[in-house]
Amino acid sequence: MRLLHTSDWHLGRAFHRVSMLAAQAEFIGHLVATVRERGVDVVVVSGDVYDRAVPPLAAVELYDDALHRLADLGVPTVMISGNHDSARRLGVGAGLIGRAGIHLRTEPAACGTPVVLTDAHGDVAFYGLPYLEPALVKGEFGVEKAGHEAVLAAAMERVRADLATRPPGTRSVVLAHAFVTGGEASDSERDITVGGVAAVPAGVFDGVDYTALGHLHGCQTITERVRYSGSPLPYSFSEADHRKTMWLVDLDAEGAVTAERVDCPVPRALARLRGTLDDLLADPDLARHEDAWVEATLTDAVRPADPMARLTERFPHTLSLVFDPERAPDDPDVSYARRLAGRSDQEIAEDFVAHVRGAGPDEREQGVLRDAFDAVRADEAVREVAR
Repeated sequence: MRLLHTSDWHLGRAFHRVSMLAAQAEFIGHLVATVRERGVDVVVVSGDVYDRAVPPLAAVELYDDALHRLADLGVPTVMISGNHDSARRLGVGAGLIGRAGIHLRTEPAACGTPVVLTDAHGDVAFYGLPYLEPALVKGEFGVEKAGHEAVLAAAMERVRADLATRPPGTRSVVLAHAFVTGGEASDSERDITVGGVAAVPAGVFDGVDYTALGHLHGCQTITERVRYSGSPLPYSFSEADHRKTMWLVDLDAEGAVTAERVDCPVPRALARLRGTLDDLLADPDLARHEDAWVEATLTDAVRPADPMARLTERFPHTLSLVFDPERAPDDPDVSYARRLAGRSDQEIAEDFVAHVRGAGPDEREQGVLRDAFDAVRADEAVREVAR
């Protein structure tokens, strides 16, 4: 059976205030063409179909167009909700839509109920694990402590229990939206940290033939059977080096996996430039970036006059301007932002306590801070669902 694995469409999202709707529509056309031309048997979409819980009308119209075009091909699609989606909104009409071969899996309680498709070698069971916000689903899965690993492990127990009831030789595919250990994040994914730990081990998915992951925006191979497709379009300059693709996955009669990357259309190249303003304007080697979307980091010791206006004369698609004056490491003017770069909310809070009190928090106080951050994230998740 041939699968086309994609995720993280983020319909309705802009790139630094530039609408991506036309590029997203071009991607949908490319996906449909790939299904037709490469003999795809099933499309899997591993969450974050939309960019937010209440998407703009244009994004809903594009989603509707995509579903109609996939249904017209007669090729089944299995789709889950991600942490950006409203699971309830995305799942409206799932029963009716399923009759057209578009199978929406947005209910955590249905993790162990697969979509069963058949090829010449027998059945393939597709299990959809929508994004599982630990604070909201721990009761459903009977776990005491809200954590990503605990709820995903419980969901996978249901998957394995159902798979054990299937005829021998039944192959299996899991769709999941999660941060798996070994994955490389970018700046455009929403933080899903709970209890200070966002990542779950790839071993959680042991026992199935292929796991189609969503959430991280770079195409990645965690193991031969556990992969991220990544987003089909860039949504931050941290993705400048990404090759945006989908996975074309073949499952043979024994469940062995063969995977090939299929490139997605590139609306415009990304470039991250760094240097003094005069150097960026004069360097002939930068001519290749003149038509790219540009993030420019200026290292001038003194902020130059009209930097954006001057940059856009040469790089008309400059979207982001960052000032990072080159100074000695011990310079007291080194930016606060640089000191915080790469640090978690928990670490920043602990540093603040140490700065104010003269000593960092003890183990009990660290737990209080961690619980406070978890409570805020859980509250945000509840409000997102309620929208």
